[in-house]
Amino acid sequence: MVSTKKERSLVVIELNGGNDALNTIVPFNNGLYYDYRPGIGIAQQDVLPINEEYGFNPNMPAVKDLWDRGELAIINGIGYPQPNRSHFRSRDIWYTAEPDAIGTEGWLGAAIRDLDAKGENVLTGVNFGRGLPRALVCKGVPVASVGNLETYGLLPDIDDENVRHHALDALGRMYGPAGGRDMVAQALSENGSQALMGADILRTAPERYSSSVEYADTPISQGLKNAAQVMSAGLGTRILYAQHGSFDTHSDELRAHGKLWQDASTAIADFTEDLKEQGLWEDTLVLVWSEFGRRVRDNGTGCDHGSGGVAFVFGGSVQGGLFGQYPSLREADLSEGDMAYTTDFRSTYATILDRWLGLDPDPIVHGQFEQFDFVGR
Repeated sequence: MVSTKKERSLVVIELNGGNDALNTIVPFNNGLYYDYRPGIGIAQQDVLPINEEYGFNPNMPAVKDLWDRGELAIINGIGYPQPNRSHFRSRDIWYTAEPDAIGTEGWLGAAIRDLDAKGENVLTGVNFGRGLPRALVCKGVPVASVGNLETYGLLPDIDDENVRHHALDALGRMYGPAGGRDMVAQALSENGSQALMGADILRTAPERYSSSVEYADTPISQGLKNAAQVMSAGLGTRILYAQHGSFDTHSDELRAHGKLWQDASTAIADFTEDLKEQGLWEDTLVLVWSEFGRRVRDNGTGCDHGSGGVAFVFGGSVQGGLFGQYPSLREADLSEGDMAYTTDFRSTYATILDRWLGLDPDPIVHGQFEQFDFVGR
């Protein structure tokens, strides 16, 4: 199960709730921005400048550092045709890369299947958080979902493996619905041993981890610390997933959005330093995304669901720069009061799948999409 071969890893951070792109990459030299946002506009002197037109939210110093080092790609105007402003539907579209249908496979689940075609490693994909995002769901693909790596396991307090098998079988018979008990029992029979093995091996990662980095005591920092622990343990994990938010800033945005990015920036700084210390920085790519942007006009103290978002890709092998067109703020160019999307998110997925993970992206993203040059093949 333990791998000694150094392979490329993908870490995905979902900013759930709809991150406000306009207050993340701020067009501080555009008067329309301040006209539209008298209540939540970020003062020109507070922005962390990228160039003469745009700058980072002042609570993003670690992201700015990545930019200054040439290790951050900013994907402007990211979205998809006919944007959906429902959290649930929009997330599902991003999860499955299917804007026009209800997808059955998560794009990362499909990637895990292709990375481990023989199903030899139940830890190829790991989610840090409760539940399992649909992005990681694919038939026949096991993915561990870890709330706390220190206490993770399936019935971890039961030391004897045979006893645990009997306990899991009992749970299947107790909680499986009457018509599906055979299916539940079959699933446990087929996957129980692998699940137990994966859980037990994951629990060893903190014991094998040593770092001088002290992560902040926030969920996103601890999630990325867990990711670093698993990555440094050499378990063959290739895809790791974490979430941060909620970015659903209908009100009190300046405070709430600023705190969310402050926590994210701190976590990113610690994670970056840790990966460098572990010798993993050059072989790690991180994607940061959110299901949509927000309205151009504020509602007084916040703003509502919109489109035309922003995503970030960073890592030691990333060729930084601005990618995708920053959406126009002219009234005539807005899409129902939103920034119009200019960049299909599937182009970013296709680039990562092909150029970073070495996979055929077309079946996973359901088509051919133009790729970016933020990473070489």
